[in-house]
Amino acid sequence: MYNFNFNLPTKVLFGAGRLQDLHNEKLPGKKALIVTYEDKTTEKFGYERQLEKELDLANIKYVLFDGVRANPRSEDVMKGAKIARQNGCDFVVALGGGSVMDAAKCIALMMNNDGDLWDYSKSAKGGKKDFANNACPLVCVTTTAGTGSEVDMFAVISNDALNEKTGIFDASMFPVLSVVDSNLTASVSPEFTAYQGMDAFYHAAESVINKNEHPVGEMFALKAIELIAKYLPRAYKDGNDKEARDYVTLANSLAGYYMLCTSEHTMEHSMGSSHPNLIHGAGLIMISHAYFDFFAERKACEPQMIKMAKAMGVVDASTGKDFVKAMDNLIAQVGCKDLRMSDVGITKDELPTITKRIHEVLGGDNSADPITLSDEDYLCILTQSYK
Repeated sequence: MYNFNFNLPTKVLFGAGRLQDLHNEKLPGKKALIVTYEDKTTEKFGYERQLEKELDLANIKYVLFDGVRANPRSEDVMKGAKIARQNGCDFVVALGGGSVMDAAKCIALMMNNDGDLWDYSKSAKGGKKDFANNACPLVCVTTTAGTGSEVDMFAVISNDALNEKTGIFDASMFPVLSVVDSNLTASVSPEFTAYQGMDAFYHAAESVINKNEHPVGEMFALKAIELIAKYLPRAYKDGNDKEARDYVTLANSLAGYYMLCTSEHTMEHSMGSSHPNLIHGAGLIMISHAYFDFFAERKACEPQMIKMAKAMGVVDASTGKDFVKAMDNLIAQVGCKDLRMSDVGITKDELPTITKRIHEVLGGDNSADPITLSDEDYLCILTQSYK
């Protein structure tokens, strides 16, 4: 047995209808900045009003910042932090999916730190500074089931001007409280249910094959894989299947509890750096067969892949290829086997540039892969994946 650290500092209110319990909690301030999407979806489906009602019942004042896009930008973060400071907010409430929660984490940081967010980015063109001060307290109310952002300290932010995506992380970014209410995911379309659910699947699968995984983290990841394989196809086919929504939502949080991503995520973020219209989960699906088959062909992590195949119901699994087949079948069941990079504007000529950028996004550290991939390996995986 080896040493490891494991910390779950976020209190979670889990279950259908739990948003209505928020006002009974001790909230971490007196005036909140509510952070949500720029496309007004949380207002459209009534989630914004539900949250405001809870804050009213808790005697919490609030200001709304509805300026976050999908693949959130550094400029979104800086606008939100400015509004928070101007209005005397002392904590942040995120209402949305991964994009909103990631932006909210960074807003909470920049409320208490000087300069621009990119001064602290570890990306190639970032300033690589350390944060001088902790983030303001954060409460997350998730409306999707994919990123696990409600239980981790990580954020992924884009800088369109620099064609970069960066990972921002600090221990103070852990939410102090999160609401995981599956009722809030009922409005997600079948397409996005699939993309988000598969994002959670890859969080778990990458964690299992990661060289730094440990037994406690693997426990969460394998359970997430089991639940997604069983219930995501049902949630995709019938968005009103409450049991399926509940279990996919649970799997999402389980996958986020100890998320150790490998270079698959780095590759996708490299693709999305210059194509912000690429939906993260879709990008992961596009490269996943070639990526995991690369390791299966080389028998680089056979015991881990066999465990994942068995978690997906392949009782007689004996090789890594069994996991790849089960994953491909899951992708087909949720209508995603024909996703194409070319449909989001990625050209084959770009693949060498995307490969080079893999060393720049999210800090560029891919040392946790089961075996080390060369640039030729990355390019081969991208080329095999290209349609």
